[in-house]
Amino acid sequence: MRLRFSLFCLLASLCAGPVLAQTPPATEAAAPSGEPAMPALPPPAPVILPPADKAVPAVSGEAQPAPARTPAPEQNPATAQPSQPAQPASPAPTAVARPALVPTVGDPTGVEEVVLPAKPVAMVSGISNWEDAFTNLKGVFRKIEDALAKDGIAPAGKPLTVFVQTDDKGFRYQAMIPIAQVPEGKTELTPEIKFGKTPEGKAMRFVHKDAYDEIDGTYETITAYLDAKDIEAKDAFIEEYVSDMTEASDTNLEINIYVQAKE
Repeated sequence: MRLRFSLFCLLASLCAGPVLAQTPPATEAAAPSGEPAMPALPPPAPVILPPADKAVPAVSGEAQPAPARTPAPEQNPATAQPSQPAQPASPAPTAVARPALVPTVGDPTGVEEVVLPAKPVAMVSGISNWEDAFTNLKGVFRKIEDALAKDGIAPAGKPLTVFVQTDDKGFRYQAMIPIAQVPEGKTELTPEIKFGKTPEGKAMRFVHKDAYDEIDGTYETITAYLDAKDIEAKDAFIEEYVSDMTEASDTNLEINIYVQAKE
């Protein structure tokens, strides 16, 4: 902050010379008649005033003019210290993207032949109806991830569901989350969450990119393709959730569907 100083000077000069008034001499009384007149007195010498440019010494007792105040020396404004630059905030750690079973991006307009690797997983087996399928599976995945975090085990892949058996009312499933490796000597994470592995071998990959509520249309396309190719598929099929499972109505959902043919 720059400081500003105002300089004030009080200059007073009282230059006044007293003018001495001259009192006229008293008039001499007239001499009585018959007596010789007294000679007139010579006129008084005139008073000579000094020139205007020379000051008359002040008479004692008169007010002396105030001396001029010497202005205070101007002070330099305080030098502002440069502020230290703010340290940039440390960037938040970037979450590592989880790989899919097959790392290449799927084609929503076609079918691809791929080979599924066997990966270790933490999994839960259960039963659900079709109406609550998305909500139930989402809740199971959250339960598995919470248990993994509690044990300090990091997920190493996308969540996936193996549909073991289906009918008109619902389905039996295995909900899986891949991990890097099973802890040595362990077969389960909790009594409900077991360790296992993903299905492996040759498979056909189809991609669904739409709301989960519309996934029946993709399965109809898969069925038509298998019939046209005269392919008999295994009863189990696999859904791998590439995008986050937000809502069943989210049209940005992306799901890989793997179908394996019977040997």
